[in-house]
Amino acid sequence: MKKILLAFSLSILTIAQLVAQDKTPVSAEKKLSTYEPGDRAQSVYFELLGAGLTYSFNYDSRFQNTLNGLGGRVGVSYLSADGNSIFTAPIMLNYLLGKHGKYFEMGVGATFVNFDSNKANNSNNEILFVESSGVYGNMVFGYRKQPVDGGFMFRAGISPIFNANNFLPYYGYISLGYSF
Repeated sequence: MKKILLAFSLSILTIAQLVAQDKTPVSAEKKLSTYEPGDRAQSVYFELLGAGLTYSFNYDSRFQNTLNGLGGRVGVSYLSADGNSIFTAPIMLNYLLGKHGKYFEMGVGATFVNFDSNKANNSNNEILFVESSGVYGNMVFGYRKQPVDGGFMFRAGISPIFNANNFLPYYGYISLGYSF
């Protein structure tokens, strides 16, 4: 009987150990290096100038469960003035270097541009250097402040824009948003 009781007690203790969950808090260093599954760094932000040419609303996410590293963004904007309208949709791959919520951001992408003018044959109908619809190349080099635990996000830097006929090497941007 003692052997059965001992075997039963050991099996209960073993099962209890297997079912128990680790409730220790995640250290700040561990959270900075890797996230738990489903906790990848994401953000939404408003960008003035930059890849959207005039402004854009953007969604940005890392491809892995980290705060830095490879990620992507997609955005959209629409502007209409004086019979001209422009719709842009920037899509970009970016890489964040740094830690503790302070990063150097670099990236490359393309911006789809749809330019429409209701004024016929007027050579002054361009917004920036956009004369027609098409795809423009863009890059980004800048600073990003994105808190580890989410919250207010800030970006600023330069975003060179180019196509077959034009190149703007020092086209700046500034962004404000929220990371989660």
